[in-house]
Amino acid sequence: MELADEILEDEDGALELPADPMRLNMGPSHPAMHGTIRMVLDLDGETIMNVDVQPGYLHRGFEKSCERGTWAQVFPYADRLNYVSPMLNNVGFALAVEKLLDVTVPERGQYYRVILGELARICDHFTCNGASAMELGAFTPFLWLLKVRDWIWDILERETGARMTHSFGRIGGMAAPPSDSFKEDCLGILPEVHKVVGEAETMLLKNRIFLDRMQGVGGLKKERAIELGVTGPVLRSAGVPYDVRKDNPYLVYDRFDFEVPVGEDGDNWDRFMVRMEEVRQSIRIIEQALEQMPAQGPVSVQDPRIMLPEKDEVYSTIEGTIGHFKLIMEGLKPPAGEVYGFTEAGNGELGFFIVSDGSGTPYRVRVRPPCWYNLQACREMLCGDMIADIIPTFGSINMIGGECDR
Repeated sequence: MELADEILEDEDGALELPADPMRLNMGPSHPAMHGTIRMVLDLDGETIMNVDVQPGYLHRGFEKSCERGTWAQVFPYADRLNYVSPMLNNVGFALAVEKLLDVTVPERGQYYRVILGELARICDHFTCNGASAMELGAFTPFLWLLKVRDWIWDILERETGARMTHSFGRIGGMAAPPSDSFKEDCLGILPEVHKVVGEAETMLLKNRIFLDRMQGVGGLKKERAIELGVTGPVLRSAGVPYDVRKDNPYLVYDRFDFEVPVGEDGDNWDRFMVRMEEVRQSIRIIEQALEQMPAQGPVSVQDPRIMLPEKDEVYSTIEGTIGHFKLIMEGLKPPAGEVYGFTEAGNGELGFFIVSDGSGTPYRVRVRPPCWYNLQACREMLCGDMIADIIPTFGSINMIGGECDR
């Protein structure tokens, strides 16, 4: 066939030369890929015809690492699943093992977990939305949001001793009770969180560039989101009001008055706005929890078979020394069986399926990380959009590499 036979005319009579799709590799070294992600793009000009999303590997082996230590030694690994809101991972794993043990943490400990977890959720959403704005050229809101995140980290550091990977959760409770200034610290920071949310929205929500890059871009239909197992803000932005805290309440979430924000189109704009509104709802939850939390009382179960003894007992009594030695060297020994525990983490439903053979080491730990399922929807969001749309769309998923470690 002659080349002249392949030349076509568009509606305006302009000539169009035929072109085969171009294949382009994007990532994993591209700064917008946020980690180990590689995308193999098939392009028609700058329009994405198809995309193969390849998560890559972190080579840490989270699940097998958990199966090589004692039950308590899982917490540092859980921290590193979603390292932007590790406290939520701590609580999720602890609740799964407590379900296996059939124990309930004292009321004060449950409130403490809720408050620390919601502070972590605010940090998670601020990191996502701040980075999304920065990647579209809005650097100032990124600095504002991360400034407040750092102030929240100050509180978490005072409570846990670490700013980021806390390892503060314990099976049966928490490592320590709230500090004397905990309530005042939280109440002091919440107005600032409100203020900065408003400032960031003032900067962005009427900005024509931001609107054009977010509205109608990266859309995901409600039905496909459900079919793909998507949860969290990505699912709620598509119009599905599923939130584990509401639909399957755990800890004391059934005692709080809060709303579940939902979007309509499942696009980048809806995902951004859902996270912003969820920050406001987290503030409501924290305020109610601080008001309701008992001022005195234990935060952990008083069972020496589960919780480590106090340090002064370890150093001064033979019973404390033996109890400490057995829990550290042999590990907690839950009854044989299997359970699935799930909570609402920063990016959706975080589930732990654990199997015990009655020993001090987990027989099987299987994690259901929300990012892994949300990432499945990435292809649906990108096909038909432009190359430049990959950056805001992929950022709005808030993919955390640690959760995609298989």
